[in-house]
Amino acid sequence: MPTWLMLIQIILSTALIAVVLFQSRKASPGGGIFGGGSFAEHRGRKGKEVFLLKLTTAIAILFMLSSIFMSIY
Repeated sequence: MPTWLMLIQIILSTALIAVVLFQSRKASPGGGIFGGGSFAEHRGRKGKEVFLLKLTTAIAILFMLSSIFMSIY
């Protein structure tokens, strides 16, 4: 397994954790875990929240792709 691929995986996982922690919770605790939140709430979000949602999605996709590449090599 290439070292550069492991380094990318570590950077992406750290970035994903940081972006998720920066997001604010508006629902009751644990509500999103059991389906309390939905993408219909996306309409009511403002500037920073929309940016963090899109950034989280992008980093998660990159993390999944890097995981697939790690399993191939």
